[in-house]
Amino acid sequence: MKMFPFRTAFVVTFALATASLPSPGHAQQNATPSALQVPVQAAPPAPATTEAAAIPAESKLLKPIAAVPDMSPWSMFQSADVLVKAVMVGLAFASLVTWTIFIAKMVEMSLARRRLRAALRKIGEARSLAEAQFALGAGEGVLPSLLAAAMREARLSAGISSDAGIKERAASNFAEIVRAEARRIRLGMGLLATIGATSPFVGLFGTVWGIMNSFIGISKSQTTNLAVVAPGIAEALLATALGLVAAIPAVIIYNHFARVTKGYLELVGRASGASARLLSRDLDRTHVTSAGGARSRAAE
Repeated sequence: MKMFPFRTAFVVTFALATASLPSPGHAQQNATPSALQVPVQAAPPAPATTEAAAIPAESKLLKPIAAVPDMSPWSMFQSADVLVKAVMVGLAFASLVTWTIFIAKMVEMSLARRRLRAALRKIGEARSLAEAQFALGAGEGVLPSLLAAAMREARLSAGISSDAGIKERAASNFAEIVRAEARRIRLGMGLLATIGATSPFVGLFGTVWGIMNSFIGISKSQTTNLAVVAPGIAEALLATALGLVAAIPAVIIYNHFARVTKGYLELVGRASGASARLLSRDLDRTHVTSAGGARSRAAE
């Protein structure tokens, strides 16, 4: 009975102590604002960071862009070395000569073949050198020259009874005329062959010289940047391109005229044979006439 007041006092004291302690939820609510306030106060303001990052980006965009060099053929020619320029000019002139020869030879060969075919048709029915010359008239060409040579040899050999000697001398004259005509018709083809054979090497010489100068410039500037090296190498390679431009048409045109010239010389050979046949007829006719006159005198 005496312990009851003591127990009552202990229970009341424990209840009051428990009630005075803060609850866990209240502690978390009180701690959360303080924990959130510390990072916010320590972190720098966001707008300042964005402006600081934007300034270098704008400065990069505002940097001047390097001008791209003009790489047209004319600008590369103007900026090339003096020797490379001389090579390019020479190759351009060689190309001009090639096309000039092509046009001139096309006109010449076309007219020569047309005239010779027409002349052969005209003398196709002629019975003597005189008739053939009358059919051709006073025109110029290889066939009139052959007929004139045959007439001249027959006149100079008058009174000589050996027909073989007359024909041999006439054939020698015909061969000289044919060779002269071949030399005339091939005029300019040697130049085409020279241009076609040497132009690539001349262009290669200009390329080697230009690349050598480019390497010298690289060693002086002490840089291997492609933007620095490319213009000089491109200028050097332009010389090789011009060499091929001059050589390829020259070779093609030379081969074309070689075939055309061969066909024309075959026509000239036909003209020489026609002249020789007319001369042979005249000689036989002369012998027949002489034999007939001798028999008439013997009968008298």
